[in-house]
Amino acid sequence: MAKAYVFLADGFEDIEALGTIDILRRAGIEVKTVSITDSHTVESAHGMKVEADILFEKNNFSDGDMLVLPGGMPGAANLNAHDGLRSVLLLHDDNKMRIAAICAAPMILGKLGILQGRRATCYPGFEEHLDEATYTRELVTTDGHITTGEGPAATFAFAYELVRLLTGDNTADRLADGMMYTHLMESR
Repeated sequence: MAKAYVFLADGFEDIEALGTIDILRRAGIEVKTVSITDSHTVESAHGMKVEADILFEKNNFSDGDMLVLPGGMPGAANLNAHDGLRSVLLLHDDNKMRIAAICAAPMILGKLGILQGRRATCYPGFEEHLDEATYTRELVTTDGHITTGEGPAATFAFAYELVRLLTGDNTADRLADGMMYTHLMESR
């Protein structure tokens, strides 16, 4: 079973974190939510309090098939300020292990140099932080082991892409059909 860690900081974007967690778990992926604060309770950008599964300080995350960074402000800035998380991201990148970030969170990868020479997307206005990446303006962009998402409305597309990368097309397609996402996209 694939395993993903979703990192939560105070001010995270609700739908990007919780929607992604929900879809990954529906796909049978083991998801552990990680508080980068000193408390299991993390507050979202819109005042929702969430109880994280684990605290950052008690883990090393080397068994994770994917690290996921939700956006939101000041959540993404708080993630970026966490030296331990930055070190884990660099190590994961050095080992070519999957990393995903959505909305404002790709700026963290940009500031670490992880996006140099890659294609990436983010919330409009944050593209200046992508540090020598080619900004795609797509809902979701995967380049090698790095996946980026545009913003809150891209959460479903982002999460299904992560499912596809971790479990394959069949699971992602079946889940998208069952959750009526395929119908939604065909209706546009």
